[in-house]
Amino acid sequence: MPFDRDTEMGGASARFPHTHHSAIVSARSDQPAERERAWSSIVAGYWKPAYKYIRVEWNRSNEDAKDLTQEFFAVAFEKNYFRSYDPAKGSFRNFLRTCLDAFVSKQDQAASRLKRGGGATTVSLDFEGAEGELQTLPLPSGMTTEEFFYKEWVRHLFAGAVEQLRAECEANGKQQHFTLLERYDLDQTASSYDELSREFHIPVTTVTNHLAWARRRFRRFVLDAIREVSGSEEEFQKEARQLLGGVQV
Repeated sequence: MPFDRDTEMGGASARFPHTHHSAIVSARSDQPAERERAWSSIVAGYWKPAYKYIRVEWNRSNEDAKDLTQEFFAVAFEKNYFRSYDPAKGSFRNFLRTCLDAFVSKQDQAASRLKRGGGATTVSLDFEGAEGELQTLPLPSGMTTEEFFYKEWVRHLFAGAVEQLRAECEANGKQQHFTLLERYDLDQTASSYDELSREFHIPVTTVTNHLAWARRRFRRFVLDAIREVSGSEEEFQKEARQLLGGVQV
């Protein structure tokens, strides 16, 4: 879903919001409800990249990767793996991947599988959908483990933002806004604003305004998702610049 044409997701004058909402920080809370909410956000943000990573980098079967993914997040919650994360030593994404590598390396495939528990919030994971994506995508060639995990994290993050935007547009009668974004930026089946203007029987200025609104909302959803899984303001800004380059922080 490339956004590499005439948009910088809000323009060069846009600024990243200075917010303090981070699931990484909240996961260390002494309040059970706060920890569970934060944990749900971490799982939602990382389960699919983790599953694909186990399948490809560790060469595990579909079923084994499902079990290991669920085990990892369950045990990480129960043993509070992420309390030791230090933002000064690197990104949370790389810290999580290192924890995942250590966890998988210790597993005995013949051992009984642990069940999710320990008070962790159960999150529905669409493994079938993730496996379908994995089968239709070319396997990485010449990628480092870090690059592969990052690529799948970005894919998952962007796909989530697209679905949030789709739902918001449907809920607010802005389906045309989403369709224009889909045609021009996501699928790239439209080559110009003039083409969209003729197809939808609306002025070019309306196409421009609708796309600008949809891009701003998409950018907002992406930034919110990055914030959720950033361990510090510095990490948030670095990740945001890397994904939505050309925007002043």
